[in-house]
Amino acid sequence: MNLPRIAVDAMGGDEGVRVMVEGAALARRRHDRFKFLLVGDETQIKAALDNHPGMSGASEILHCEDVVGGDEKPSKALRRAKTTSMGLTVNAVKQGLAGAAVSGGNTGALMAMSKLALRTMPGLDRPALAALLPTLTDDDVIMLDLGANSEGNSRNLVQFAIMGAAYSRIVSGSERPRVRLLNIGTEENKGTEDIQDAANRLRAATGLALEFEGFVEADKINRGECDVVVTDGFSGNIALKAIEGTARFVTDLLKQAFASSIRSKVGFLVSRPATELLRHHLDPNNHNGAVFLGLNGVVVKSHGSANAKGVANAVEVAARLLEDDITNRITHDLAELGDLGGNGHRAAPGLVGQ
Repeated sequence: MNLPRIAVDAMGGDEGVRVMVEGAALARRRHDRFKFLLVGDETQIKAALDNHPGMSGASEILHCEDVVGGDEKPSKALRRAKTTSMGLTVNAVKQGLAGAAVSGGNTGALMAMSKLALRTMPGLDRPALAALLPTLTDDDVIMLDLGANSEGNSRNLVQFAIMGAAYSRIVSGSERPRVRLLNIGTEENKGTEDIQDAANRLRAATGLALEFEGFVEADKINRGECDVVVTDGFSGNIALKAIEGTARFVTDLLKQAFASSIRSKVGFLVSRPATELLRHHLDPNNHNGAVFLGLNGVVVKSHGSANAKGVANAVEVAARLLEDDITNRITHDLAELGDLGGNGHRAAPGLVGQ
């Protein structure tokens, strides 16, 4: 396949140009068919490219010095969409200059710019932010929405399930991913009216390419018991940060324990293979690359603190979604949904942090 260029916001992320270019270069070393449109300050990008000779023939630079601040309000960033590296990166997809966009910048601003430039797909009410999370099994679990919307009604949750299942079929290869709704219990009578209604709609939608298995509690998200976890953006963002915080807590606690005495240090040397496996499994860079599903184009959000390996993973996520045509997959599945999408109970508010 002749893969379209991937636009990279070289100014996004905590480390800026150096790490973003290094990550793109690492992705290209793994996949030599990748080509890039690097958006940002030309002088800085050229200096970074000097360290990666193999990138020069595969990259074009779109000069831009203006950057969206990490704490900038989405409404303010939108007004500078035509002058910032983030805005120009997303707009490159709209104009057909690139097939996908990758940015490590402000999440709320990226969501706002992406939705304005690319628009929500026909038949969808709202896009959602989806990410891969590690589990006890060999397969990751997809969770959405992780913060694109502050709330979600039953219609939104059903549509999120459709999008999450389409994404899961790409990354897992399963023809009927196991989908569950995040809830306070697994009993059928638990949860809000919207969660109950969404569950009923998904049970009735027998023609969809997914297996709806009811509810999952937050402590079971990483057990590997399902392929897709669906929730609203408010609950999803809280759950995600709790999972990330717990992972950091466990690794920091192990460091303290192994450093507490000579005996503990000897124990660390003995158990080092196991602790290295744990560190690798919990490293967010190995699962980096959240996706804005439901837009007329592919946009991937890299974690702001991602290192080069994490950025490379985000680029690879974008490439895979392009290759497997995630947009058409979702369109097809929405058509299968038909009238079961319903009207929902209330309109969901806008972007988190807007």
